[in-house]
Amino acid sequence: MAVKMFRQCPDSGLYFHKSAESLMKAHAVLGVVFLLVGGLFGLLVAATRAPGIHLLDAETFYTALTFHGTAILIFWIIFFEVAVLYFASSTLLRCRPATPGIGWLGFILMLLGSVLTSVAMLKGGSTVMFTSYVPMQAEPIFYLGLILFAVGALIGCFIFLGTLVVAKAEKTYDGSIPLVTFGALTAAIIAIFTIASGAVILIPTLLWSMGFISNVDPAMYRVIWWALGHSSQQINVAAHVSIWYAVAAIVFGAKPMSEKVSRTAFLLYILFLQLASAHHILVDPGVSSTWKVFNTSYAMYLAVLASMVHGLTVPGCIEVAQRKKGYTNGLFEWLRKAPWDNPVFSGMFMAMIIFGFIGGITGVVMGTEQINLIIHNTIFVPAHFHATVAVGTTLTFMAITYFLLPVIFRRQLIWPGLAKWQPYLFAGGMTIMILLLLGAGTLGVPRRHWDVNFTDAALHYQFAGTAISMLGMAVVGAVLASVGGVLFCLIAVGTLVFGKKLDAGASLLSSFGFPLASSSYNVERPDKLGLTPIETSGHSDAHGAKGTFVLALVFLATFVVYFFINAKYLSSLWPMS
Repeated sequence: MAVKMFRQCPDSGLYFHKSAESLMKAHAVLGVVFLLVGGLFGLLVAATRAPGIHLLDAETFYTALTFHGTAILIFWIIFFEVAVLYFASSTLLRCRPATPGIGWLGFILMLLGSVLTSVAMLKGGSTVMFTSYVPMQAEPIFYLGLILFAVGALIGCFIFLGTLVVAKAEKTYDGSIPLVTFGALTAAIIAIFTIASGAVILIPTLLWSMGFISNVDPAMYRVIWWALGHSSQQINVAAHVSIWYAVAAIVFGAKPMSEKVSRTAFLLYILFLQLASAHHILVDPGVSSTWKVFNTSYAMYLAVLASMVHGLTVPGCIEVAQRKKGYTNGLFEWLRKAPWDNPVFSGMFMAMIIFGFIGGITGVVMGTEQINLIIHNTIFVPAHFHATVAVGTTLTFMAITYFLLPVIFRRQLIWPGLAKWQPYLFAGGMTIMILLLLGAGTLGVPRRHWDVNFTDAALHYQFAGTAISMLGMAVVGAVLASVGGVLFCLIAVGTLVFGKKLDAGASLLSSFGFPLASSSYNVERPDKLGLTPIETSGHSDAHGAKGTFVLALVFLATFVVYFFINAKYLSSLWPMS
């Protein structure tokens, strides 16, 4: 008798293989743990940067800054992204995962690596920041932990690819893979490039820290490391854009305005998006001017085009779906009547808006070679990637978690009222902090600096009072965002521990539009009949998205104004004779 390894959620229509589901749970839970701890360290950093508080001493500040960056940008994000890969392959394709035993090996390596690196950072002997630039040297276990974590993540990527092969061979789907899975494939391909780049530079750096190599060239290190450091954030972009399409399908039954165009945009990510790492080394002498100009113009334009396509088609397909339901009055009734009390939608939509209007625009400005000169290594840079990663990616992951908690873990969500407000608290706090840090960075405040007042320094410098005030006010946003982040972690973990088991009855998400009844492992092998709510094949009527096109024009106007403000500011600093 065949072992029944699949279960189907009767209301969402999703199929879950027992092995893949266990791997999803393990990776997602570890990710949330690092989000909580890393976020609390981020609050300590913000409180120290505020001149009126200045919480930590210099040594502790840089330890906290190193841990915050590594825990959030690497551990939280990649743990969750590997969980997304299992979901996008096994669950969406109704397929058994390839080599689940090796998948657990990958998880163990990621867990061991993250623990080793965390111990090295917390001991204080590896305070080298997220970038770990040489000739600053960390303890060997710092680099060893990152390498082990990378290998574990790489295993997850290859299992994802193997699962696609299994699904194709066993014919668990017809035609092309779903758009969401295609986006996850984009993320996996970029991840393989990223991890390989990390191995190229971190392995010799490990040997250097152990004394087997006399030195590592700093210029070479920076160029290769940013193929890891920035490209890892491009994994995030591909992953969270895939989730945007998924949420549009789940909440509204929406289909992309043009599936071929959306897939082409994902392809542009593979070809050009990781080249955005160029903006970190535009002032370095190690790369040629030709390389800098190409990467900050032609290549960047194609990567930006891809994001603008997604930024148009995701809200566009939502608008078309809403108008089909009767929300046709004016340009924006479809948006006003959207389920804003549903954290799955509100979190995703706010992440998309903040990612585009703040993260996207500042990224293009920062990636322009000339303008980069006035904001390079200022606090403008972390403000930008908080808009892209801390909001664009993290808030998107939070949003989909509210849907997946009852679906995967079969627990009723706790604190439904707080869950509805949590995305607004997190997004609002982050937006306040980001805007103030962008302003302070434009006025020249450096990043990674313990004391911008230069107290007791031999050479004193006084920043504009406005910049200092912005740093002080930014901590208010950081506190609000931290409260929102902690609240999310408490809801997620509390649901797992205290949430009512969904053996019978509907879950909390019924009030969000997702009634979930009981389900168990009772399916020997799922057939190919029926559509899951994340089936995104087909097209919607692009002509019905009038409001979205207006929003796109507003975005374009905002971008043009902000770009030329920075160009004007540059001309005042570097007058042409």
